[in-house]
Amino acid sequence: MGNAPTLSAFGAARTPAAMQDVARRVEDAGFERLWVPEGGQPVFSMCTAAALGTSSLGLGTSVAVAFPRSPMLTAQAAWMLAEATGGRFVVGLGTQVRAHVERRFSAEFTSPGPRMREYVMAMRAIYAAFRGEERLAFDGDFYSFSLLTPEWSPGPMEHPDPPIYVAGVREWMCRMVGEIADGMLVHPLSTIAYLDELVVPAVREGERSAGRRPGEVALVCPVMTAVSDDEESRARQRESIRARLAFYGSTPGYGVVFDLSGWPGVGEQLRSLQRERDFEGMVKVITDDMVDAMSITSTWDDLPGALLDRYGDRADDIVCYSVVEQWRKEPDAPDRWADVTRRFAEQRAAR
Repeated sequence: MGNAPTLSAFGAARTPAAMQDVARRVEDAGFERLWVPEGGQPVFSMCTAAALGTSSLGLGTSVAVAFPRSPMLTAQAAWMLAEATGGRFVVGLGTQVRAHVERRFSAEFTSPGPRMREYVMAMRAIYAAFRGEERLAFDGDFYSFSLLTPEWSPGPMEHPDPPIYVAGVREWMCRMVGEIADGMLVHPLSTIAYLDELVVPAVREGERSAGRRPGEVALVCPVMTAVSDDEESRARQRESIRARLAFYGSTPGYGVVFDLSGWPGVGEQLRSLQRERDFEGMVKVITDDMVDAMSITSTWDDLPGALLDRYGDRADDIVCYSVVEQWRKEPDAPDRWADVTRRFAEQRAAR
């Protein structure tokens, strides 16, 4: 993790044409990368649209749901996008949760941690086969690949292999990321206490156990922002963030973030209220202190410094999670964000 983090945006659109427009606006605003989520549209298709609409913007999936896709299909998509962008593409993978993988995608979710570890290893073997460096011969517990004739391979390219980033929340996955991935995608439900006490030590431990240098794995930290010069607007944005934190916090396994941040048992409380479909009650559980710890509330002028103060010596990439969503509601927001990226770069260089 360096002292000069990049500043990226997060978001997508509903159609390929709209995705091109979003990506162009993110590029014009001066962000260094756009992280595209897997929502109602397939994420690699939306990244392809974004690639066709931009010339310098980095692109990444945050995240591509791994298990419904063969590692071969994911490697092919990543390879194509790396070529299409001149090496500007990063593939970000996530397990998602059991209900979505099994019931939405009808895919296997057994042993998600070891399965994801093997998934990354299989992709690296496939990359080597694409380049013609090794015969494809990967045989694991979950995946096996042994056939890749020249007519079915995209072949070598002049750019490096697309980096593989992996999302994680709990200690085992964060340690595994440190061992074998190129980057760690931190969940937007996070606090500095959680980063310092769990994520960073686990990633570092993984790096050490694999004989990698400290800081070799990039740390990508998303942050939700309530930013405006109008106090009422900031208050409305904070309430939207509060509801999102309640939704994210009800996910099984994410309670560790609250537990390590001084609010033990909040995850279980949110899940219980969700089972009762008490959504208003869920939102009330998220206190102002939680909103402050898990997001940044700021004026436009103060935002670049606030981002650097919180993440400047922790993250390799700070991802502004609320950018595209805010653009849809506030016509002047793109210009304001362009000013943020400019002043962020100036303040980063001065530190």
